[in-house]
Amino acid sequence: MNYRAVCSSCRKEHEISPAVWRCPTCGGVLELADAPKFDPALVDRRDRSVWRYRHTFPVPPQTEPVSLGEGETPLIPAEIEGRQVHFKLEYLNPSGSFKDRGTTVMVTALAASGVKEAAEDSSGNAGASFAAYAARAGIRARVFVPAAASGPKRAQIEAYGAELVPIPGPRSKAAEAVRQAAADGAVYASHNYNPIGLAGLATTAFELWETLGRDPLRNAWVIVPVGHGSNILGLARGFRILQNSGLIESLPRLVGVQALAVAPLWALKTYGLDGLGFVAEGETIAEGIRILQPVRGDAALTAVAESGGDILAVDEEAIRLGQSALARLGFYVEPTSAVVWPALMEVLKKAGKEDTIAVLLTGSGFKSTKQ
Repeated sequence: MNYRAVCSSCRKEHEISPAVWRCPTCGGVLELADAPKFDPALVDRRDRSVWRYRHTFPVPPQTEPVSLGEGETPLIPAEIEGRQVHFKLEYLNPSGSFKDRGTTVMVTALAASGVKEAAEDSSGNAGASFAAYAARAGIRARVFVPAAASGPKRAQIEAYGAELVPIPGPRSKAAEAVRQAAADGAVYASHNYNPIGLAGLATTAFELWETLGRDPLRNAWVIVPVGHGSNILGLARGFRILQNSGLIESLPRLVGVQALAVAPLWALKTYGLDGLGFVAEGETIAEGIRILQPVRGDAALTAVAESGGDILAVDEEAIRLGQSALARLGFYVEPTSAVVWPALMEVLKKAGKEDTIAVLLTGSGFKSTKQ
């Protein structure tokens, strides 16, 4: 099965197969070329998974989904600093992270194309998600991870039957290893490079709209951890689809949060190109966003700017305190998710009293030994 994509660099359109993970012309990053409308009448209310929104997915309507029931995660209100804040519990997806929303669409495309083996790279969550859905689809999975990735994530990947390939060094070394495997002929099922997963990640925006309603999203903030930028771009895509369909008036402000130890998007937004000169791939307990060169960084910054949002960076102590504070509210998340707490404290200072604030909690605390 093929779908249309456009290169973010040379702007050429291509018929993309699962074996093609970047622009065949210039090597640039591919984006979805479609601009679907959201029609509430086409939402399948009998389906509790993200596939109830399949009319917005770039897959043929007759395609059999590879699904584990992902999506429709709870949106739980809590009073923080005298304000109501809505927490979207993305860590309750089947593999324990938000990644499942994109993975289900990507693996469905792989399976429909007859792919039998594929490789992925990950700090843990995306690899576990890919391993789970590959197992469901009968696809043999090989997952490259940093050797220092959390033990529970590595165990989860292997439990699904995937081949785990630990790579010494930082996260970037695992990415280099899988790209070499792709050069040697492997199908690279990248959650970062393959744009089709963004269609699945857009469903978070649809669910926020369905739960909160049109008016609360008129003046809203959505806070999310950001590494490569796929989640924030999925949200941007979803909200833009809703706006173009006449279902919301304005885009919610997107606030991406990075760990200060490795915060290239924050540095670029705050200091311009000069800021990149002092960014390093430092150690952080927020391993899921330890990304020095975000694949979709430029697009993420553009999406944040168009929404009127911001990119924030938080230090290690603030992350630890955030993880503890969220647990005291009943939300047990991994450190990567906990970066949103100190960012929430900043947003509460800026947001209007009637503004809606939503926070995405992206990964389960059960998946991490880095406390």
